[in-house]
Amino acid sequence: MRDLGYSLETAVADLIDNSISADATAIDIFCEASAMEPVLAILDNGCGMDAAELLAAMRHGAANPREERSPGDLGRFGLGLKTASFSQCRSLTVVSVKNGIVSGAEWNLDIIDAADDWILRVLEDDDIRTLPYVDRLSQNGTAVIWRELDRLLEDETGNRRDEVVNEKLDVLEKHLSLVFHRFLAGEIRGRSRIAITVNGHPVAPFDPFCRKNTHTRHLPEEVVRIGSAAVYLQPYILPHHSNLTAREYDFYQNRSDFISNQGAYIYRNGRLMAWGDWFRLIPKGEATKLARVQIDFPNSLDEAWTIDIKKSRSRPPLPVRERLRQIITQVSGASTTVHRGRGQKLFQEVTAPLWERYSDQAGIRYALNGSHPLVQRLRERLDEEGVRHLDLLLEASSASLPVEMVYSDYSTNPREVSQTPSVQDVRDRLHDLRRALWGDASGNAEAFRDIIRSTRLFDDHVEIVEEYMQGEFHEPYTQ
Repeated sequence: MRDLGYSLETAVADLIDNSISADATAIDIFCEASAMEPVLAILDNGCGMDAAELLAAMRHGAANPREERSPGDLGRFGLGLKTASFSQCRSLTVVSVKNGIVSGAEWNLDIIDAADDWILRVLEDDDIRTLPYVDRLSQNGTAVIWRELDRLLEDETGNRRDEVVNEKLDVLEKHLSLVFHRFLAGEIRGRSRIAITVNGHPVAPFDPFCRKNTHTRHLPEEVVRIGSAAVYLQPYILPHHSNLTAREYDFYQNRSDFISNQGAYIYRNGRLMAWGDWFRLIPKGEATKLARVQIDFPNSLDEAWTIDIKKSRSRPPLPVRERLRQIITQVSGASTTVHRGRGQKLFQEVTAPLWERYSDQAGIRYALNGSHPLVQRLRERLDEEGVRHLDLLLEASSASLPVEMVYSDYSTNPREVSQTPSVQDVRDRLHDLRRALWGDASGNAEAFRDIIRSTRLFDDHVEIVEEYMQGEFHEPYTQ
């Protein structure tokens, strides 16, 4: 039972499910790894349990998974509290208050081992008063306390132990911010917004669909009926990274790699169960990394979705997979269009781009534009042999474009890929560009403006270009 595959974050999430099912609105997680007796506690202000309800909750397999449950119930097997806790600790204590009456019980694996029997210790009031954090409970609520944290601490000691625990708590906070983001944001119809803290630090909701950004696309919602229940499929296309603010980009890149987290996001009663999978309908790739599909189903379909005990794996029933297969081309195509449209815009925003894109029977290739005004002016200044050398240089430069390296860097860290050089003296470079085009002649302001855009040498120096255009041509420069 200790080795079902829980991590710290999935174990804590399983316990938070119980708090949400008990209508809690505040859930506080405390972890004291450096104390003499390390402890992790989860407190909520839910409805609480009386002595009989607590004993039933401590029993393994306390629920029939096929029984009809309330729509807000996030449990299923009646195993989560015990299996999740034992995956991290050897001592599980639960104290609950209902209408001011306190009850407590404790499972200790060492006692069970010694007696070779399932012995549950029922706590007296004096025992409960000595427990950490229980004094924070009010008229109603529950505290789950883990001690003897053998799995959490991984036999580490001293500063290294603190470092390991802090890393795990950071992962825990990010996991909870995603799994319960709709509860944290107050999006669940019929229930109040939930607040979760980790060692006093509020957990902020992480929306995997970036819905607050105006560039996020909402494709038409689909509905699949399975018996009397409805499954909702809502596709989203995330914005291109250029349409994310620096804060948004860091937020999303830090919490979930764009490529590995594309795919379906499966929610049961608003709780995220599994994500980042296309169920082998299409392969994951760079072009589809912005595609997401939010799938909502009620707990009455648990068996059809083959939900496991950890609530970390699920597989859509056949009708849902078939509908997803039908819309997957549209979703992946829309994600691809975001990238392709951005590339087309870069080519179309100038009349004479420095690079050109060709698509024919030989495939897609990119080449330096031999008709660009800068290239044409250089040709005029060269003799016949010099022109041949120039054409050879252009062809070699185009053929040696490091496509694989660009793809690798851009797909991994797109914000760090920048082709804009640092121009030491922008005004001198602008003057050199103008002389290269027209010599001592004044030149044409509109044509010069277009060539400035095409070279992309001055993208980071718009204000200086603006001053230059005003001073030399008496016209503003518009990027």
